[in-house]
Amino acid sequence: MSLLLQITIFLGAALLLVPLGKKLGIATVLGYLFTGIILGPSVFNIANDPEEIMHLAEFGVILLMFLIGLELRPQRLWEMRQSIFVMGTLQVVATGLVLMGTVYLLLQQSLSSSFVIGFALALSSTAFVLQLLAEKQQLNTTHGQQSFSILLFQDIAAIPLLAVIPLLAGGDSTHHGIAYFAAIIATFTGLFLFSRYVMRPFFRFVAKSGATELITAVGLFIVLGVVLLMGFIGISTTLGAFLTGVLLADSEFRHELEASIAPFKGLLLGLFFMTVGMTTQLSLLIDMPVLIIGGALALILIKALVMLIIARLKKMSWSNSFMVAVCLAQGGEFAFVVLNVAKSEKVLTQAIIEPLTLVVTLSMVMTPIFFWLVNNKIVPLLNKGIEPEYDDIPNQHPALIIAGFGRVGQIVARLARVQHFKFTAIDNNLQRIDFVRRYGGTLYYGDVTLPDLLRSAGIEHAKVFVLAIDDVEDSMNVARHIRLNYPNLTLLARARDRHHTHLLRDLGVKHIWRETYLTSLGMGYRMLCELGVSKTDAYDSIELFRNYDEALLSRQQHIYADEQKVFESYKSFLSELEHLFESDSQASTQDPSKFKDDPHQDESGLERVQVSHNDQDRINVTRDNDNSS
Repeated sequence: MSLLLQITIFLGAALLLVPLGKKLGIATVLGYLFTGIILGPSVFNIANDPEEIMHLAEFGVILLMFLIGLELRPQRLWEMRQSIFVMGTLQVVATGLVLMGTVYLLLQQSLSSSFVIGFALALSSTAFVLQLLAEKQQLNTTHGQQSFSILLFQDIAAIPLLAVIPLLAGGDSTHHGIAYFAAIIATFTGLFLFSRYVMRPFFRFVAKSGATELITAVGLFIVLGVVLLMGFIGISTTLGAFLTGVLLADSEFRHELEASIAPFKGLLLGLFFMTVGMTTQLSLLIDMPVLIIGGALALILIKALVMLIIARLKKMSWSNSFMVAVCLAQGGEFAFVVLNVAKSEKVLTQAIIEPLTLVVTLSMVMTPIFFWLVNNKIVPLLNKGIEPEYDDIPNQHPALIIAGFGRVGQIVARLARVQHFKFTAIDNNLQRIDFVRRYGGTLYYGDVTLPDLLRSAGIEHAKVFVLAIDDVEDSMNVARHIRLNYPNLTLLARARDRHHTHLLRDLGVKHIWRETYLTSLGMGYRMLCELGVSKTDAYDSIELFRNYDEALLSRQQHIYADEQKVFESYKSFLSELEHLFESDSQASTQDPSKFKDDPHQDESGLERVQVSHNDQDRINVTRDNDNSS
C-alpha cells in the first residue's frame, strides 16, 4: 500500500472516529490510539504497514519537542521554579526509581533496561492530563497548576532520558562517550550563535515583506533544518528540536512560530499515536490478561501513591494531594517515544515493548475512571465538615479596604495600585485567592460579615470601604454594620440590581453603583450612533434616559417594600423594561431640566447636585474605544 493511500486512510478514519470519541467523553489522544488499533492488524488490518508511515509520524514528536522548548521562557521557569524543579524532580526521580526497582525484581530485566522502562513509565501524558483538566474547568485550580508544573518538568526530563539511551546501548551504538556530549555542547553553542545573529534578523526580514504565510515556512524550515543537521552529526533529532525551541523562547517571533507550527504538530502527533495504536497487540490482552491489566493497575497505583506522599511532604492539603496524584498516575506519550528510541538503539526488544505499550495505553484509558472516583467521591468525603481557616489579616492601617475581589473589586484595586494607594483586599473564594496569590497578588481569605475580621483589617483607620461582594444578603449585613458602627467611613457599594439599590438606600448608603448600568448606557450610545443617530442626539438621548431612570428609581424607593405595589410596578423584569421605555418615550417631548436629582441622594456614583445643570461632574458613559463623545 502506498504512503499517500495510507495517510489518506488515517486522516479519514481520524476525522470520523476522534470526534465520535470526543462525544463519548474519550480524550483526543485515546481517540487517535483507538483509531490506530482499529486500522491495525489487531482489528480490521486495513493499514498493515505502520513502519513506513512511522517515519513521517515521528515529525509530530519533533515538533512537540520544539514547541515545548518555546514554552520554556526563563521568566516563566523562574516564576514556577518551586513547583517545576522541586516537585517535578521529586516526582520523576522517586517514581522512576520505584518503577525501576519493580521492573528489575519482577520482570527480571537488566539494570539498563529497567532504568529505561522505569523512567519512561514515570512520565505522564501532558496532552491527556491538560485536556482532562480543561474539560473539567480545573486548570486554574491549585491541583491543576501543580499538575501542569510537574508535567512541564517531565517534558524537560524526557530530553536527557532520550539523550542517555544511546549510552546504555554500549559498544553497538555510535552515539556514546565524551564525544557524544561534546557534540551536543558544540551544537548548542552553534545554534545559540545562529539564532542570535542569523535566525532573528532573518525573521525580521521575512516579517517586513508582509507575506505572513512565510512565517510558517520559516518555522518549518528551522525545524527541518535542525533535524537534518542532528541526523548528519548523529545527535538525537528530538534533542535538537528542543534546544532550538529553547533558543527561540525569548524571540519576539515566538508566538508566530507557535501559532504556525501548532496545527502541523497536532496532526503529525495524532498520526504518531495512530501508528502506536497500530503496533499495539490486542492479542496480548487475551493471552496474558493478568499481566496487562494488573500491570496497568499497578502502574496507576504506584505513581499515585508516590505522588501522594510527595504532595503531603510538601504540605499540600489531602484533597489537592489526591487530585494531583490521580492526574499524574497514567503513562504518557513520552513513554511511547522513549520506548521506541530504546528499541531502535537495541536497549529493549520488541517482545518487552509490546506489552509495555499496551499497559501504558490501558492506564490512560483507566485514568478518567479514577479521576471521576477521586473528584466526586474521595475529595468531597475529605472536605466534608472541614472549614478552611481564615487568614490572620495584619492591621497595616490602610486607607482603603476592598471587600470582594471579583470583577468590580479587581478594577478598583488596579486603580488604587497605579496611584500607589495601599489597600487591604478580602475575599472568601478560595479558587480566586489561589489564582491571585499564584501571580504575586496580595489577597486575604476571610468573611467580611464578621466584625472581628473587619477590626483586624484596620477598619477603624480606613477612609474608604469598597463593598463589592456578590451575595446581596451579606452585602446588606456588612453595610448595616458599617453604617451603625462607622458612620463617618465613606462606603462605596456595588448593587446587583434595582432592588438591592433600594435596600442600600434605606440604610443611608449614598454612593451606590448598579452593576452593568453604566456599561449598558455606553453600549446603548454606540448602538444609536451606529444606527445613524447623530452623536449629539445620541448623547442627549442617553442623558435623558439616565435622568428619567434615576427619577423613577427615587419614586420607587417608597413602594419597593409593598409587595402588591411592586408586583403592579414590575410584574416581571421584562415589564419593568417596557415601562421604562414607554415612560422615556413620553418624557422625550418634555424639558429634560425638570428631572433633577434629589440633592441628598447620589445614585450610580455620579456625584452632583443637579445633573442636568452640572454635566461636567458626570462620568461620561458614552466614551468608548474611538473616544467619541
